[in-house]
Amino acid sequence: MHVSGETMKKILLVIAMCTILSTLLLAKGATVSGIVTDQDGEKVLEAPVLLLKEDGSAIGREETGTGFRKKGKFKFEDILPGTYIIKVEGGEAGTANQRITVGADNIKDLELILAVVEEVAPVSTTPVKGTGSEPVAGTEQDYILNELSFELKKMAAEIKHMNSELENLKAMSKMWVNPLAIYSKEIILKNGSTVFGKIVYQDEKTLKVETLVGYLVLDRSTIVRIIDNVVSEELQEYVPEQIRDSYSPPPMPKLAEPRYTGAASTERAADKRYSANCVLVGNINESKDNQGNVVFAGEIKNIGGRRADFVKVDFVFRKNWSGETKTLTTFIRGAFHTFDSGITTDATLLPGAVGNFELYVPHSFGSFIGYSYVIDWEEYE
Repeated sequence: MHVSGETMKKILLVIAMCTILSTLLLAKGATVSGIVTDQDGEKVLEAPVLLLKEDGSAIGREETGTGFRKKGKFKFEDILPGTYIIKVEGGEAGTANQRITVGADNIKDLELILAVVEEVAPVSTTPVKGTGSEPVAGTEQDYILNELSFELKKMAAEIKHMNSELENLKAMSKMWVNPLAIYSKEIILKNGSTVFGKIVYQDEKTLKVETLVGYLVLDRSTIVRIIDNVVSEELQEYVPEQIRDSYSPPPMPKLAEPRYTGAASTERAADKRYSANCVLVGNINESKDNQGNVVFAGEIKNIGGRRADFVKVDFVFRKNWSGETKTLTTFIRGAFHTFDSGITTDATLLPGAVGNFELYVPHSFGSFIGYSYVIDWEEYE
């Protein structure tokens, strides 16, 4: 078959173009990408990133991104296989250098941490006269010192980050084991459950409470009472770890024996069975009347073996988070008793008897964030 010269030229031209295209496709390099951060882990914006050959010549320059998705990121494309150095100049935040080896696969998720490196005086390259010595190049030594300093800075930043994470884990575990370590409010509900938290808002109908699982909005009608747990005086004494095994805590203080007012005999004073003991029966109910006054009501029972006189309940209200408190007292409605002096009281509880109490907190008293109570009484012959 005879082929004309013009046709042959076209065939050769097509072959040449195919060869060039295949060469370009085969010569397409890899992609190198990563992110630049400072010592605190913050992403660095608009920082120049240089891609250098081993001889120091630059083959690419990019700047870290500023957008939401590209914040602090950089990317070099079509990089041929070989060994390169990525250099970042972050100004006052410092610099970063990292050596990479590019192959057929892409390199991504590089993290360059900027560090401030103190300048090292360059090694003199001037030969010493009369010794015949050759000049000593200081560039390679400076580079090694910079690399070592950068690695030390990087390790220090990583250790600081790990210590921070460890402290967070310790704090989280302490919160779940003992919620009262951070929350002093114990809210008892009518369904029998208890909520530990911090009251962040309250009005006449609801309370908003911050808890370990988030914020809860509680209806006041479902709340039995709010207890303010103050445990500062019960904190355990710190014992160094070195002597913890051989350390024995001090003995618990003994409770004071009950004291009697009047001519109590020594035998009864020494026998606890004859001592009165008034306790709360059930829960303290909290309600509001038509005038907006808060009413606390409950029952007190004498479970001891002796008559209790002038039985009262002292309520300590906490007004705010600054520690301001106010105290109100109410006496129970119990049995009547007339003393030898002619004084008569209706706040007496015989052994096993039950008495009711009500405390009216006027609207003018103002709001409060919690309360605690103490039951008190006197004992006479």
